[in-house]
Amino acid sequence: MAASVAAATRRLRRAIRRSPTWQSPSHRPLSSEPAAAQASAVRAAFLNFFRDRHGHRLVPSASVRPRGDPSLLFVNAGMNQFKPIFLGTVDPRSKMAGFRRVANSQKCVRAGGHHNDLEDVGRDLSHHTFFEMLGNWAFGGEYFKEEACSMAWELLTQVYGIPEERLWVSYFDGDPKAGLDPDLETRDIWLSLGVPASHVLSFGPQENFWEMGDTGPCGPCTEIHYDLADGVGAPQLVELWNLVFMQHNREADGSLQPLPQRHVDTGMGLERLVAVLQGKHSTYDTDLFSPLLSAIHQGCRAPPYLGRVGVADEGRTDTAYRVVADHIRTLSICIADGVFPGMSGAPLVLRRILRRAVRFSTEILKSPPGFLGSLVPVVVETLGDAYPELQRSSAQIADLVSEDEAAFLASLQRGRRIIDRTLRSLGPSDMFPAEVAWSLSLAGDLGLPLDLVELMLEEKGVQLDSAGLERLAQEEAKHRAQQAEPVQKQGLWLDVHALGELQRRGVPPTDDSPKYDYYLRPSGGYEFGTCEAQVLQLYTEDLTAVASVGKGQRCGLLLDKTNFYAEQGGQASDRGYLVRAGQEDVLFPVARAQVCGGFILHEAVAPECLQIGDQVQLHVDKAWRLGCMEKHTATHLLNWALRQTLGPGTKQQGSHLNPERLRFDVATQTPLTPEQLRAVENTVQEAVGQDKAVYMEEVALALTAQVPGLCSLDEVYPDPVRVVSVGVPVAHALDPASQAALQTSVELCCGTHLLRTGAVGDLVIIGERQLSKGTTRLLAVTGEQAQQARELGQSLAQEVKAATERLSQGSRDGVEAHRLSKDIGRLIEVRATPTVELFPNLSWPYSSLPPFLPGLLQTLPSSPVGLGSSWPRCLSAGWVASLALRVPTSETMAQEGQE
Repeated sequence: MAASVAAATRRLRRAIRRSPTWQSPSHRPLSSEPAAAQASAVRAAFLNFFRDRHGHRLVPSASVRPRGDPSLLFVNAGMNQFKPIFLGTVDPRSKMAGFRRVANSQKCVRAGGHHNDLEDVGRDLSHHTFFEMLGNWAFGGEYFKEEACSMAWELLTQVYGIPEERLWVSYFDGDPKAGLDPDLETRDIWLSLGVPASHVLSFGPQENFWEMGDTGPCGPCTEIHYDLADGVGAPQLVELWNLVFMQHNREADGSLQPLPQRHVDTGMGLERLVAVLQGKHSTYDTDLFSPLLSAIHQGCRAPPYLGRVGVADEGRTDTAYRVVADHIRTLSICIADGVFPGMSGAPLVLRRILRRAVRFSTEILKSPPGFLGSLVPVVVETLGDAYPELQRSSAQIADLVSEDEAAFLASLQRGRRIIDRTLRSLGPSDMFPAEVAWSLSLAGDLGLPLDLVELMLEEKGVQLDSAGLERLAQEEAKHRAQQAEPVQKQGLWLDVHALGELQRRGVPPTDDSPKYDYYLRPSGGYEFGTCEAQVLQLYTEDLTAVASVGKGQRCGLLLDKTNFYAEQGGQASDRGYLVRAGQEDVLFPVARAQVCGGFILHEAVAPECLQIGDQVQLHVDKAWRLGCMEKHTATHLLNWALRQTLGPGTKQQGSHLNPERLRFDVATQTPLTPEQLRAVENTVQEAVGQDKAVYMEEVALALTAQVPGLCSLDEVYPDPVRVVSVGVPVAHALDPASQAALQTSVELCCGTHLLRTGAVGDLVIIGERQLSKGTTRLLAVTGEQAQQARELGQSLAQEVKAATERLSQGSRDGVEAHRLSKDIGRLIEVRATPTVELFPNLSWPYSSLPPFLPGLLQTLPSSPVGLGSSWPRCLSAGWVASLALRVPTSETMAQEGQE
């Protein structure tokens, strides 16, 4: 955790040799090895030890998809899911807020980002992209150094039976530059537990000071190492367990401040522990991997695995064994958790992992087609009991892996043909064109790893235009930056110190229940009440707590209660204004509200002085709030319609909404067809037309656990939790015997909703694209925007129809061809422009227009006289390259135009 194992081991060895008290212990017989145990028993023993002997709560592993943490591609440590506790932002109503002693086995992936073991996997006997981290935690000072060290020593020596003389420990030696003294307390604890002084070593911050990131909670750590040499010669130490004592916070200026509360965070890799307990020098020799290595040998008919590395691994056969075995575990875990191979972020990393596995299995192990998918049941057999989601998703994982393997092999064959064709057109001294290599790569059309493209060219003795490739990469990065959604300006946020001070003072969390105080007037409109509140705390822009703010200051307001919805659950924050009691004509605009550890911070600009204790009245922006309510209820209906259309197993992967539009990510095997999109829209419109009542009620979280069909996300929910049910009272929906949650939309949700579905008005899906293999993103609008979208779609359909009629009936001379090409080109541009991307084809098949219009152009005479520079705009190279163009008949053109 603190540094690479290799680097730490080298430093430990040097320190051991320098230690004057060190003497080589006598060589112990083989019987001194700890008793061998199956990996499943090792995992269970860890969890049972902390639960039964030391009163820890067992918490399930979080998904490897990080929850609300954009700094991570994957969950890469056991502490990730507990970050809200360390940062002080945990919802006080959630189950997590009550955690004091916790233990679990966490699924972790280290590939891409800061922790990246991908390229090392296979080359040695220890690296993995997926591993399990066993950990125990103590929050808020429940226990600290002495108890943590004592428990660890007890488990390793008494439960697992590891001989004490084979264990070494390290502690923090201090950092004078940071003003940190040596952690002599931890040193003395180890000595009191009977660890010989010669086995207690000290190191600096690189090895024994753990930090969450550039800023945030951190602290000294102590590591427990195991001696593989068993006293023969110099110790061969491998890190087993890291115990972190979080007691500081790294500030933005680099300084360290004491944390309001201290925590213990420990982590021990299951794979390495099992290797030690089974007497193996490699994790690949344990029962976590041996079934996979055996299956690879049987399926590929390759020579048996011998555990060789480096030059001894002739032909890289054993390297390929390790790559395939490791990568299929990672693929299975990630896909079961909803991460699918794709084109950016974590999905792109997973795509690289899959294709790296295919390369090693096919090129070195000579595996048959579909081989990787056949290994999935072996992974399920070894890990399925610990992680049941593998068992539930086994068939889906195997199918997806097999599909992507087949697609990659087909791309590989096509790539070889393109390379050969390109080489025939080059001169003897020409470099391979960067544009062609880019189109072959993962960033281009075929999705071949760039190092593979370079290897294929190297085998043919051709040099790649690396400078041109770098230029294309920079252009792509610039294009992605331009296409990315604008980053919202960072709002004011309470840090761990501000939250700790509020808790120390006993300030209660903000009462935000008034956000649900609204009702339907007899006339049909919504009435939103105001909220009377008191100013409890004021913050300046740099989060300094102050007693008052002056005119023109941007500030944060903490109130005892509020009717503002703070941004969470994918719904945008409310905005509005507040007035001070007795000064109703002076408005304090509120731009947003954010929830920080149960406290709602209102971001405002003060037109006049405001101070602690002032009484204020809050008013939400009614149009903004109603727009969010409309989109949120529509989101629930959309989720329900997708499950009705695609099947009950369809899962939401994320969403975001504001008054303008909603975005919805859903797990799908393939892109949605036009027929499916129409069916989804029709299902939503049916529910809207029925004007169903929307019921909302807070219930005990336990009541929702066994309700079939109830939708929830991989989130930490408060207790009690709010349930939103369409058309059925909540009590009836939560009755397992009623099956109501299988027949209508029932979700756990803290958002604000319409009281009847009819106010949605209409819903139109205006965009659909695959984010990755297995994830589709939908964009939709509602109400008047949906009507406008339909009208625009009908208008475009009429223009397409008119163009097809002119093409089938009109003259084919140059003048008419010129007019037609300009009109069709304009439609292509209209379809492709971002402005109209909001309202694409709506009353005809979603994907028919892009290939259809260039198809019309194909029927015109080439390079018509007078077309000039408008021709590239009408039919750009990008369109030609990316679309499978066809020449429609007049009958099919007329039919598609009518659609």
